[in-house]
Amino acid sequence: MYKDSNLTFKGINKLAIPAIIAGIAEPLLSITDTAIVGNVDLNPIESLAAVGIAGSLISALVWILAQTRSAISAIVGRYLGAKKLEEIMTLPAQIISINILLSIIIYIVTVFFATQIFQLYNAEGLILNYSVDYFKIRIIGLPFTLFIFSVYGVFRGLQNTFWPMIISIVGVIINILLDFVLVYGIDGVVEPMHIQGAAWASVIAQAIMAIIALILMLRKTPFNLRLSVKINKEIKHILSISFNLIIRAVTLNVALFMANAYATRYGAKYIAAQTIAFQIWLFFAFFIDGYSSVGNIVSGKLLGEKAYDKMRFLSVKLSKYSIVIAIALAIICGLLYQSIGRLFTQDQQALDAFYAVFWIVLLMQPINALAFVFDGIFKGLAEAVTLRNLLLVSTFLGFVPTLLITDYFDMKLVGIWIAFTVWMILRGLILIVKFRKRYTLKT
Repeated sequence: MYKDSNLTFKGINKLAIPAIIAGIAEPLLSITDTAIVGNVDLNPIESLAAVGIAGSLISALVWILAQTRSAISAIVGRYLGAKKLEEIMTLPAQIISINILLSIIIYIVTVFFATQIFQLYNAEGLILNYSVDYFKIRIIGLPFTLFIFSVYGVFRGLQNTFWPMIISIVGVIINILLDFVLVYGIDGVVEPMHIQGAAWASVIAQAIMAIIALILMLRKTPFNLRLSVKINKEIKHILSISFNLIIRAVTLNVALFMANAYATRYGAKYIAAQTIAFQIWLFFAFFIDGYSSVGNIVSGKLLGEKAYDKMRFLSVKLSKYSIVIAIALAIICGLLYQSIGRLFTQDQQALDAFYAVFWIVLLMQPINALAFVFDGIFKGLAEAVTLRNLLLVSTFLGFVPTLLITDYFDMKLVGIWIAFTVWMILRGLILIVKFRKRYTLKT
């Protein structure tokens, strides 16, 4: 057993548990919106579908633009391991500034073309109108979210997941409370705002989280937000990592876009069911991502120390822990199979469509666990090119062909989730083989 505190059961979970809590905040916000909107009295199915479609686009934008979080974490972790943090003191402020500027540009472009964008998802009529209404409000929170994720990257690089957890807990609590108040209203005090209330609840929560993140970064890290005229020497490297991870995220979102577009084409009950299934899948993903985050956090530091044997040991430990968690989550959800669906909607047609595929979501969790763990390790190693190429292969040689074949046989949502399963098998298998080949012989 290694004496490195980050490689013990206690050390791994000291990082993983706060990371899990912080990680599930984002899907919890979406799940809250989904559950509350899906139970409104006015057009619940159309509202649920709209939140699913608009939410998927927002998640896509966040995943694409927030790739600097992993890059920041990897670079900070490497310099921490090499005991040279003073060389990158100006780096976080410069990257955060780039992120905020980019998010403002994206906000302007997407709001202007919102209707056309959601028409690409096959949305029309009431679903299209609701999607546009929800999106135009929710997207206001994009700069806040990217700032928060950048701060999370700094803390992770410093081997600290506690403060991101605190920020996320505050955000989730505020969002849930505001969801109930703004969506349903308070008689005589606040008028019900329906789907727009859910969007404003998220934006307000994100703004408060950003303020807390700013305060904690200034007080709890050695970094500040003063901009330096001199560009930090790691900017080029971090932008290169981020660019490759952005290509990866864009490719990832091709799969998510196609899944939602096909589900929408199948009908309102199918996109409603797909929304529920995908929100639960995301929750699992971010839950398991706590151990992936440990790989991201610690592997960069171990690379800086050139401790390859510890890196291999870490990969085995994280794989075991994440698989156990994944199986436990799948069993719990299997026991609550019927009840979980009813949390989101009472429409029997949507529920029937959801129950027809939920078992696939549960069975694929151990596969997801391995894929996410090695994904995190490779992010920590700053292997952005590998991750980029992996998604290109698994999406265009795995997910897309499988989806087209299952669609041809009219398998609808079952086909979509079979395609997701093939996608995750490829993502996990390729990374495991590559890791073993690259680091087994290193000493």
